[in-house]
Amino acid sequence: MKASNAQWTKRFAGEIPENLSREIDIFEAEIALRKQGKLDERLFAETRLRRGAYGQRYDNGKRHDGKAVQQITYSSGSLTKGPSTMWDAPGMQRIKIPAGGLNAEQLETMAELAEEYSDGIAHVTTRQDFQLHYIHIDDTPTVMRRLAAAGITTREACGNSVRNVTACPYAGVCPDEVFDVTPHARALSKFLLGHPDCQNFGRKFKPSFSGCSQHACGLARMHDMGMIAATRTENGKQEQGFEVYVGGGLGAVPYQAKLFDSFVPATELLPLAQAIARVFARLGEKKNRSRARIKFLIQDLGIEKFKELVLEERKNLPFDPRWTQYVTDAEQSHETPLRPASESAVAAPEGFERWRETNTRAQKQAGYAVVTVALPLGDITADQLRSLADIVRRFTKETVRTTVEQNFVVRWVSLGDLPEVYEALRAVGLGDAGASHLTDIVTCPGTDTCKLGISSSRGLAAELRRELTAKDSSIDASVDKLHIKISGCFNSCGQHHVADLGFYGVSRKMSGYAVPHFQVVLGGEWENNGSSYGLPVMAIPSKHIPEVVARLTSRFASEGKPGEAFKDFAKRIGKAELKNILDDLARPPANPSDHSIFTDWGDPREYSLGDLGVGECAGEVVSSTEFDLAAAEREVFEAQVAWESGEFDKAGKTAYEAMLHAAKALVKIDNPNISDDPDRIVGEFRTRYYDTQKFFDPFAGGKFAHYLFAAHEKARQLHTSDSSRYLIDEAHLFIEAAHSCYNRLGTAAAVV
Repeated sequence: MKASNAQWTKRFAGEIPENLSREIDIFEAEIALRKQGKLDERLFAETRLRRGAYGQRYDNGKRHDGKAVQQITYSSGSLTKGPSTMWDAPGMQRIKIPAGGLNAEQLETMAELAEEYSDGIAHVTTRQDFQLHYIHIDDTPTVMRRLAAAGITTREACGNSVRNVTACPYAGVCPDEVFDVTPHARALSKFLLGHPDCQNFGRKFKPSFSGCSQHACGLARMHDMGMIAATRTENGKQEQGFEVYVGGGLGAVPYQAKLFDSFVPATELLPLAQAIARVFARLGEKKNRSRARIKFLIQDLGIEKFKELVLEERKNLPFDPRWTQYVTDAEQSHETPLRPASESAVAAPEGFERWRETNTRAQKQAGYAVVTVALPLGDITADQLRSLADIVRRFTKETVRTTVEQNFVVRWVSLGDLPEVYEALRAVGLGDAGASHLTDIVTCPGTDTCKLGISSSRGLAAELRRELTAKDSSIDASVDKLHIKISGCFNSCGQHHVADLGFYGVSRKMSGYAVPHFQVVLGGEWENNGSSYGLPVMAIPSKHIPEVVARLTSRFASEGKPGEAFKDFAKRIGKAELKNILDDLARPPANPSDHSIFTDWGDPREYSLGDLGVGECAGEVVSSTEFDLAAAEREVFEAQVAWESGEFDKAGKTAYEAMLHAAKALVKIDNPNISDDPDRIVGEFRTRYYDTQKFFDPFAGGKFAHYLFAAHEKARQLHTSDSSRYLIDEAHLFIEAAHSCYNRLGTAAAVV
């Protein structure tokens, strides 16, 4: 704990809104109780999560050095802040920024906190939040107080709560928008924050706003509740409202949101959200966290039944004046320019034209532009935050927002000021071109700081950015606007499902070593509010992913039709051909002494946690389990091809059989004579791997086993496009879990 913490408490006495101050005081008391052993660790874990204080990698006190697991000694001894989470282990503080809106003072506050409590770097997330890493739990109340004094809260930034309400960062200035959604996003955020109807969810709930249907800025169709601005005219009068979607989400298995209503009047939005929250809290899953998101509730009930329940709940809600008052209050804040519109007479500096092409876009207000400040890996230093605060004060009325692509946008920049803005940004290392283009790669923290990270998403992103930037001038125009998104595991924090080229981390064995891999996911759609998701093609060693990108972009540049989207190109040439393009990259290196493949990007440690295998006769020892799991993967690929051909029932049945065969592969380790009877396979898998928790993921628990059990129960049902698509994704994840289980077992299975 920093010695200055007590001074900050006195400094802000009476300056922080009473409700926020009370919240922080309560949390500080809970910290004291936990340190005295008077508060259960599980209860404390959820309480800190609801205040944005998250766990971080190695906080269980263990780290693998490439040879063996080593213990990390903390001065707090055995005290924990959650199950297997050591008290003194540094954590992550997530900070909510509703609709991404910030001012200069808030940027400076973030700089101070990053410098004093973190590692000097603030990270912008794919939900327009900030994250500070390496924060000690004892310092979090002071961090929260200093943020609160600047008008920022961390409440419900994590946990089973309503997360940050995101919105298009161009809202209010976009030429294509129906109307400015900013006041509604801010009103919903304020209304649902701490609302009693939002405190009993089984999992998180993510809302989003978009001002139009055709762009990606709000990604409304992949959210728990997504709003797209709409209008209707009745009796000659135009009315504002929203096209409302519910039940979307990425995660391990992505779900497309369902249309709840094509038009909800703006005055009805807050009570509708409250009614949805009440239904989710009452009927949503609580015990099985793998099915606790609202998307599963809607899947189980059906959208029509869900809508019926919500509308009935809405009828019973007592009137709340905040439904309209919060929107009215938010509408009082209007952005205006600092400087008059003008055209520049200043000579353009070197690099300006490329930057202007990729990092600026015209506002609907003539003479002004929005400037995007591209942040490599979503990171910005404390000094850069201060410099950005100075720049936005100099050229605007502090109109800056974060974006879901992990960047900043500065709004209301006079066209005449663009050369000076570019020079100012470039002088502090913030003048990179390529925003929202191929080099602007989105990535989650991955193995750098996330406990769930399997492969180094940030390491890979940095390498791809380096290679692509080096050949920026030679990149074909058709390729330049593709989106690359990377997640360190299956959970899609990097939004890989809506990328043209998406990747998520997995682990496989090669030559007896555990090798970092990325599953290649192709053909997602970023535009149209993220309206369609890509499908996995195959897993490739992490060190080969740059070549994957090179081959796919080269093929698209040479064979793509004029104006053809990458998702359409991928669909046209087919999954089988895409696999052929990449197939050799999945193989072990030709040179047995080349061990570079056994390390991850930016990490000199050997990735392997298992023992080396010894081959015979210059060959490799390969177990029957590995062969069987490879066969199961092949079946999933065949299911994808069937789905692509419109053979949905065949696709679903093949995906189920793939899961069944992967389960059998594990059962055979102990019972080589297991029959092909599905009931017998599932029964023995449940007894040997689920009931014993051998199959459980360290963080997801038995989630992936439930995919098999559910598919087995519905094995005789006909499959639709949606159901087979979901089953294919679930089969991929089940097989990945089978690989991980096998790696953990370290069993010397029978050699073929």
